[in-house]
Amino acid sequence: MAEILVIANEVAQALREDRVVVALESALITHGLPRPLNLDVAREMEETVRQEGAVPATIAVLEGRPCVGLSREQMEHLAAEPAPVKISLRDLPAAVARGATGGTTVAATMHLAHRAGLRVFATGGIGGVHRGHPEDVSADLPALASIPMVVVCAGAKAILDLPRTLEMLETLGVPVVGYGTDTLPAFTSPTSGLPLPLRADSPEEVAAMARARDGLGLRAALLVTVPVPAEDGIPWEEARSEIEAAVADAEAQGIRGPALTPYLLARLARQTDGRSLRANRALLVQNARIAARIARSMGKPPGHKDTKIC
Repeated sequence: MAEILVIANEVAQALREDRVVVALESALITHGLPRPLNLDVAREMEETVRQEGAVPATIAVLEGRPCVGLSREQMEHLAAEPAPVKISLRDLPAAVARGATGGTTVAATMHLAHRAGLRVFATGGIGGVHRGHPEDVSADLPALASIPMVVVCAGAKAILDLPRTLEMLETLGVPVVGYGTDTLPAFTSPTSGLPLPLRADSPEEVAAMARARDGLGLRAALLVTVPVPAEDGIPWEEARSEIEAAVADAEAQGIRGPALTPYLLARLARQTDGRSLRANRALLVQNARIAARIARSMGKPPGHKDTKIC
């Protein structure tokens, strides 16, 4: 069967020339941030990757085409889409078959990035185990257990059950590395207070772990968790109080499933007078910068399959 992955010219050329490419997800554009902040932050992340000497590859599905790397016009179209689909791994086949347009989650972005030959991916917060619903586990976690990339994030979204999420990652064999920290960051808060087993203080340390992982034949991602910049973060005790109130409100209204995370994030933005949005922006840009530095430290990528180029 012909490969249906579409790789942008700039990204394809960078891969052919063994230059550094960093994957970026698009669910933050379609579902994670309000307009016009969504487009501003996406562009800022791409520019940050370029400033670090790497090529950005924002990944999305456009009219049924899984695209690795978006043009300026494509990104504007995605940001303005009135009813975009949120596309996780289970949704990819239907999205492609039906010609849908939408943003890819962590899990779907990892899958498409790995197929294209990319090795490093920057995002905001990963999904995990939902509070009060331990049976509700994000597809991000099994994807992290089975796709050998380096994923740079600010921990799991703080609206989740962080202790259970960390325990699940351990069960799945996913190394969780604190970047310059010994505790798990809590998305818009610098720390959750939960201790981490691994720490790295430089891109070179992370790259060495990734090379060792590959040499051992292990398939799990290396999850690098970076605290939000201190000047932009929200203290954990304050954030936790707001989150608990938001979760209780969602329960009372019967809001669950795919609608829950967007609802909680929007409510937190209102309750914190926009501080959570400012923190979100700061951590996304910082993660893009650190991901590019890690990707540079990893050396030449292995060979990758030829794919269609747009």
